[in-house]
Amino acid sequence: MNPLVALTATVTGALPAERPRVGIHANYLDVLERVGLAPVLLTPAHSAASVEAILRSCAGLVLSGGEDVEPVRYGEAPHPQLGAVNPARDAMEFAALALALESDLPILAICRGCQVLNVFYGGTLFQDLAAQRPGSALHEQTEPWGVRPHRARVEPGSRLGEIVSGGEFCINTFHHQAVKDVGPGLAVAAVAEDGVIEAVEARDRRWVIGVQWHPERCDAAAPDGDPDRRLFASFRQAVLERASRA
Repeated sequence: MNPLVALTATVTGALPAERPRVGIHANYLDVLERVGLAPVLLTPAHSAASVEAILRSCAGLVLSGGEDVEPVRYGEAPHPQLGAVNPARDAMEFAALALALESDLPILAICRGCQVLNVFYGGTLFQDLAAQRPGSALHEQTEPWGVRPHRARVEPGSRLGEIVSGGEFCINTFHHQAVKDVGPGLAVAAVAEDGVIEAVEARDRRWVIGVQWHPERCDAAAPDGDPDRRLFASFRQAVLERASRA
């Protein structure tokens, strides 16, 4: 049987006439199933008891992309360019992270997930790159998902570097926020051409990696040796190893 992995999703429906509903791009599930994992959704609609029960049944955790992290989480007031926030999702994902780390689960944090991971570890964020980091490259691409408009340079000696065979590779970019101060316990694993942090990792853990880009959006059409496919393959292997220890 394919091991279960928890995959976080949001709940939408902020307008009075709307009813809350779970939301996530289906390609997250597609890519996880393609590498032999069985994703189980974890949402702000779940109770704390359900979040714990789901995590206790899973061998890995994926934090997906989405809304901005509420700045109060890292001790800042909202910037005028702050996007939509979802405090209930923040609370759910912080709780899920705590449980996953306690259980030594492999954790893959994507886009918002990378930011959540950094804030959980005590780091901070640029609430809006254009406003707070002048001179940064455009990190909100207008090209289709499969286009990778800029490069990331992997830090020597990083776990990510081992996975993707080091050097530089092209990535997509769909974010207006990014890691500012790296949380204690995390290390930078990759940076963009303009110096914006593109990946962090917890080197004292078996497998905890956060990436600012969306590897799930390019994986389907990529060759076997592609860095995004290597990343998911490595996550799968870590999940299998964790499942075998359970």
